[in-house]
Amino acid sequence: MAGIDGENRELWDAWSDEHQAMWNAETNDGGLPPVYSPLPDSESLDDWQAERLPAFEELDFVELGCGGGQGTVGAADEGVGTAVGVDFSTQQLRHATRLRDLYGVDAEFVAGDVSDLPLADDAFDLAYSGFVYFMVEDLDAALGEAQRVLRENGVLSFEVPHPFHELFDPDTLEFERSYHSTGPRRDKNDEVLHEDIVVFDRTIGELHTALVDAGFTVKQLWEWPQSDDPGDYDDEGAKSTSPELKANVPRTLGFRAVVD
Repeated sequence: MAGIDGENRELWDAWSDEHQAMWNAETNDGGLPPVYSPLPDSESLDDWQAERLPAFEELDFVELGCGGGQGTVGAADEGVGTAVGVDFSTQQLRHATRLRDLYGVDAEFVAGDVSDLPLADDAFDLAYSGFVYFMVEDLDAALGEAQRVLRENGVLSFEVPHPFHELFDPDTLEFERSYHSTGPRRDKNDEVLHEDIVVFDRTIGELHTALVDAGFTVKQLWEWPQSDDPGDYDDEGAKSTSPELKANVPRTLGFRAVVD
């Protein structure tokens, strides 16, 4: 793997122990490290989706850019039929397999690039990618691969940093750059990501168009959080950016799209 994606992979390999230690910092003595479920809840399954996905126990799920495996293990713990996580960092996958074994769930982890997935065609019902695609240079290739591995009526759900959020300095709240400046850049204003990570800023319109060009129909778009009170974010700890900034602009932009 060459170029920017290769640089990011090497950085994640070198940084994975520190990153996972930060993620697990609040784990109670003797307790399990935290995981989360990336599966859509019943309240978000509008009529368009009600007949598309099988029941959880029959659902074939893949996480694209799984990192330390928290989403994949969380999905397996929810009881999906198949849970697979893919990541380009072998060191991150080392943490993922350890987490899987701690939870005692059935999940598979595969080394691979989200822009060139080592997975079969038409193999999954639901693909999820959390805060990954903004670090991928060739977004069109990555979305094309997601479409390839999903079955007809399959669903892709992903989240990226909201492009409005990325325009402001989180400490001063000052406007720093143009919405139309797409990168790449290294000066991430984020307490979670390493400062040397290379990212690409894409407008909402560019993300939507890329999904359509890859063969998806966009069904839902969401922005989070939505409270204008900084006090609502004071307890989010080290994995949070500035509460004041999130009270002014949403931190996360999410899409849900289907293969028709």
